[in-house]
Amino acid sequence: MLKNVAAVLLDGVHPFELGVVCEVFGLDRSDEGLPVYDFAVASAEGSELSTHAGFSLRTEHGLDRLEEADLIAVPAGQSYVDRSYPPELLDALRRAVDRGARVLSVCSGVFVLGAAGLLDGRECAVHWKHARELAVRHPRAKVQPDVLYVDDGPVITSAGTAAGIDACLHIVRREHGTEVANAIARRMVVPPHRDGGQAQFVERPLPRTACDTVGGVLAWMERHLDEEITVERLAERALMSPRTFARRFKEETGTTPYRWLLRQRLLLAQELLEAGDETVDAIAGRAGFGNAAALRHQFLRALGTTPNAYRRTFQGPARAA
Repeated sequence: MLKNVAAVLLDGVHPFELGVVCEVFGLDRSDEGLPVYDFAVASAEGSELSTHAGFSLRTEHGLDRLEEADLIAVPAGQSYVDRSYPPELLDALRRAVDRGARVLSVCSGVFVLGAAGLLDGRECAVHWKHARELAVRHPRAKVQPDVLYVDDGPVITSAGTAAGIDACLHIVRREHGTEVANAIARRMVVPPHRDGGQAQFVERPLPRTACDTVGGVLAWMERHLDEEITVERLAERALMSPRTFARRFKEETGTTPYRWLLRQRLLLAQELLEAGDETVDAIAGRAGFGNAAALRHQFLRALGTTPNAYRRTFQGPARAA
């Protein structure tokens, strides 16, 4: 049973990610019959630490506080992606896992777990902006760039910022049950469980190519997403054979015409769901899916949620209704 929780900090810690851990595990909610944790904040780099927001914080606990923790949380911090970490901290994290404790990272805190070797052979999550860098730095980690959090044995990793709330509530749910997790979520005024993954929060990219060969075709495709588009039609516009066009398209964009087109159509549907009040059928037509059933199918495959649930997330229940 989870009783003892410690958050361990490095210089440049992000206050919000630290606050998430403090809010879930550091408050006394015994008046509501909810669990109370022996919670502490420990430092890996001295008693006074800076934050990326420009203020400092102090803590009386050092790394020795981690030795008795059932759960050790590593919040995100400034430059955590490309800095070195105290060997004593990495040793303490490894010892914790070896004795049966769990470790949790919020956003870029996952790079600390990677440096300790705790991601090797495990699935893990991180903010989508850092997914490629994490995979490069830790090739034995199984990076999942489209999820809010991953629970892989003793290692729980979460994506950016608010996904730390999801991961913390998941731990509470697993330890104490749904009723307790829901009660804490109500106190925090957050959903106890969110549908989908962080793929739905990635900004829409502008099409980029290494040269001008298919650049004009990409621009045309973006303007005609609602039409039936085939490789033969695109190749004709590019004055190439279909086979040559498909090869050049893959070389310059890194993907196939079908996958590129599907991605752009999904992104357009996301924008329309976020900003307007059109029906899902109408949006499916404008985005080139033809009907709502096809749009729902592709939404579930790519984003792990439905168009209506996505609209509620970004517009709020009242407006979405």
